[in-house]
Amino acid sequence: MTTPAPGPASPLAQRPVALVDLLDRLLAGGVVVVGDLTLRIADVDLVRIDLRALISSVSENMPSPWEEP
Repeated sequence: MTTPAPGPASPLAQRPVALVDLLDRLLAGGVVVVGDLTLRIADVDLVRIDLRALISSVSENMPSPWEEP
């Protein structure tokens, strides 16, 4: 037996989610943030900012790559 995917008519779509729960779910799997910002005047680029970040949770079970064994 299969369950239908949550859609607009599904009760799961209307279920409120706390911000803490949402952040916990996102950080458990990891989040990649990518963004580009360019400030330009009269078609002349003045400032360009590129952002690439990986945000993830830390587990006690995984050793740090910077610690001595």
